[in-house]
Parts: sequence; structure tokens; C-alpha cells
Amino acid sequence: MTDEALIALARAAAAKAYAPYSKFHVGCAVESVDGEVVTGANMENACYRLGVCAEQSALTAAQHRFGLDKVARIAVVGGGGDVVCTPCGGCRQAILEAAQLSGRDVEILCGSGDGSAIERHTIGELIPFGFGPANLKAID
Repeated sequence: MTDEALIALARAAAAKAYAPYSKFHVGCAVESVDGEVVTGANMENACYRLGVCAEQSALTAAQHRFGLDKVARIAVVGGGGDVVCTPCGGCRQAILEAAQLSGRDVEILCGSGDGSAIERHTIGELIPFGFGPANLKAID
């Protein structure tokens, strides 16, 4: 799948976000190593801390569809302007989990809400020295 197609799926997911409080719609598309794609969007709640990020939503769908160990690439878009939307800290941690399970430094395409800007990162760049499943192997 092309970068543009994956970003387009994330944009379509963002259009389905439930964000009545922040008005900050975020969409995420997760592509597997086999080319399957699942999407997710943020879902806010009046009790703010009960909201769900787009990445968490999409990663949950990915786990159910093909498994976190098969995550190859992720696209995240959000907001309404030209500022690139990157995953929050908690979502970076969740993506790191998938990356360590898969043994790949998962690529993340980050896009602005208006479609004018895209950045390419890896989870290793976004959360250097991350703590995940690999760190717990020493306990076994």
C-alpha cells in the first residue's frame, strides 16, 4: 500500500472520530506485514480520562484482526491545521509494545489535519530507550 493510501485511510477514520469536547479529530490506520489494514479514531467522553486515542483504538482492532506481532506501519493524522499530529506518550508506548513483539522498528506516518504536511518516523525515534516486553525477559 502506498503512503498516500494509508494516510487516506487514517483521514477517513479521523472523520468518524467522536471529539465533541476538544474538536481534535484523530484517525489511525495500522497496516500488517501481509497488507491488511484496520483503522480507529479517538473517542472522547464527558469524563475526560475515559477517552480512547485513535492509535489505541486501531491497535486493538489490529490485535483482533491479525495480531500486534504483525504490525508493519501506522499512519496517524489529526487536528484541523497544518501542524503534524504525532502519537501521544501513551500511544507511543503501545506502539513500542507492538514493535517489540514484531521485532521491527515500526514506521509511523504522521500527518496534519489539513493534509499539507506528512512526517515519517519510527517508534525508536519517537520513544528512545523505551521500556517494553523485551525488558521483562530478564525476569523470566
